[in-house]
This record gives sequence, structure tokens and C-alpha cells, in this order.
Amino acid sequence: MEKITLTFLGTGNAVPTPKRNHTAILLTYKNENILIDCGEGTQRQFKIARLSANKITRLLLTHMHGDHVLGIPGLFQTLAMNDYQKVLEIYGPRGTERFISGIEQLFKIKIKTQVKEVFSKFFEADDFYLEAAPMKHDAPCNAYSFVIKDKYRLDPAKLKKLKLPNSPVLKQLAAGKDITHEGKKIKSSEVSYLEKGRKITLVLDTAYNEAAIELAKDSDILVCEASFSNEEKQLADERLHLTAEQAATIAKKANVKQLILTHISQRHEHNPKIILEEARKVFKNVTLAKDFDVVEF
Repeated sequence: MEKITLTFLGTGNAVPTPKRNHTAILLTYKNENILIDCGEGTQRQFKIARLSANKITRLLLTHMHGDHVLGIPGLFQTLAMNDYQKVLEIYGPRGTERFISGIEQLFKIKIKTQVKEVFSKFFEADDFYLEAAPMKHDAPCNAYSFVIKDKYRLDPAKLKKLKLPNSPVLKQLAAGKDITHEGKKIKSSEVSYLEKGRKITLVLDTAYNEAAIELAKDSDILVCEASFSNEEKQLADERLHLTAEQAATIAKKANVKQLILTHISQRHEHNPKIILEEARKVFKNVTLAKDFDVVEF
């Protein structure tokens, strides 16, 4: 099973702190290095984490608020100066094309980009796809899911027992097709097993809404903002953000396996356990992300 890695490059809110930079999360799978949001200072966070920004393949933007996008000009400049050869594919909500075009013109960016404003399923490869859903915020805003598809795997022991050669017939069996070998019919189900897919959903900056629950449904990991505590719920409602309890409610209703809280306010810098404890009253399997945390599964 191919590993998925989440690296939290920034876990703070609108105002950074000594411990938390602005939002940025790197999702790595095979040759894909997908950056979700790019707050101010993200290029430096890459250096501290000993990661190469030149390996970024895609940039997913949730919305155009500064703490999620002000690192883009610096990142682009770093990529250009390091001779970035790929076409950086950028996805976001309505307004993304104009925003990126403005950055490129203002800073005379010299890397190649391809920008798409997206919703629903917007990219599909052989083994995974990306999906977006609009959120409820004071700017056009998306949440995203990264989904690895179910896959049939061949059982090496069963193949050896049947003395099947390493040939194109194995590809047919792996695709779920039955074959005939030396006059004997062999069913794909006899030599294969289903490897269930995996799903990661990222919900950053939104008021509580049903679309977040639907997008996150059955996720292995939900990464979700938790900007406010319960006693600040009125402020959360006014600013169209989530409390920790609301993030946990989304996780519970969506039947996710694990919840990771991020986008932590400077107000909770000295006692972030308040956020964690309020979430755990609703959903048990929850952790609070810190800058440079790495999650692999």
C-alpha cells in the first residue's frame, strides 16, 4: 500500500505566533506533492522542514484571505530562482484566476502555471481523484477531498500456487478479469483481494454547513479548522468560522476515522488544550496539529 504523508507547514490563524505560522499543508502521495494553501512564510517552512518546494505538483487554494495566500508571491519567486521546470497546476474557488494573474503581473513571475476554478470532482488520475465543495465563508471558499480509489491486488502466494507466469495475464487478473491459463479458467476473485481506498478531507475556514459533512463522509482523516472555543461561538458565527465542538460534530456526522484540528487562534496559544478538550467531548479520536507535524498512513 502506497503511503500518504501530511506535513503541517503552518497551523495558525490570521495572526501568526512564535509557534504557529500561517496555514499551509503538504500532501504527498507517490510523485504528487499537493500544497493546500500557502500562507505568508510558507517557502521558509519548506526549508525548515527540509522539504523541496520544487517538488510541488499542485496548489489547492481554499480562498483568497491573506493568511492562506500571502505566501504565494514568495513561493513563486523561490521556484523561479530554483529553475522550476513543471507547470504548476493551481485550483481554487471563483476569483482564483484573477488573483493568480494579478500576482504574476505584479511580481513578473517566470514560472508556468495553469489555473482552474473548480467545484465537484475536478481532477482524476488512474488511482486517485480530487474533489471540491463550496463552503460558507465571507469570500468564495472551497474545501477539498483527496481520494485514493479502491484497487484489486493480486495475492503472490496464490499466484505461485497456480504457477501463473509473470506476464500480461496478471494485468488482466488485477483489473478484475477472468483468464484461461493452460486450458484452465482462473477467476480474478480467486487470486486477488480488494484493497480499500483512502480519503483525506480538508475543511479550512467556514461556518458550520452540511456540505462539509457530505464532502468529509467516510474520510480516514478530516483536517478541519477550529478557530474558536465554545464561549466564543457568537464570534465564530459572526466571522463564519468553526468552534472546536462544531469541527468535531462534522467529524462525527461524517463518520470519519480521525480528526486533526488546525487554524488555531493566537488567543489559544498558551492553552490550546481548551480547543482539544472541547472537541473530544463530541469526537474521541482527535488531535491538535502543530507546525511541522507529519502524519503518515
